[in-house]
Amino acid sequence: MAGEVSFFELGAGDPEQARTFYGGLFGWTFDPGPADGGGFAIGTPNVPGGDAGASPYLFFAVDDMPSAVARVRELGGRVDDIDLGSDEGSVARFGRFQLCHDDQGSPFGLHQPPDPSS
Repeated sequence: MAGEVSFFELGAGDPEQARTFYGGLFGWTFDPGPADGGGFAIGTPNVPGGDAGASPYLFFAVDDMPSAVARVRELGGRVDDIDLGSDEGSVARFGRFQLCHDDQGSPFGLHQPPDPSS
């Protein structure tokens, strides 16, 4: 459903150390992340995650990324011009991501989950 938290980034500087810590604390699983981004894809009981070198980040589910991006701009927000793994393999595995800022500058992300029929 649109607007639910659908993905998170840990933002740990050392992915291996984060893997040991969070795997030991919560029992999360860690699989290799996108080839171009490094880090890990994190398996949790409910919301999937990743570990890149950024700050902790929440991504909210959207059904249609282009429409959601347009709406962010219409409402006075900003959309960052950063490629977050738009190659076919990454999109099929993880979905589409877009970093944004609201009309007051607070960061958040949009996530269009992968098509389950693919």
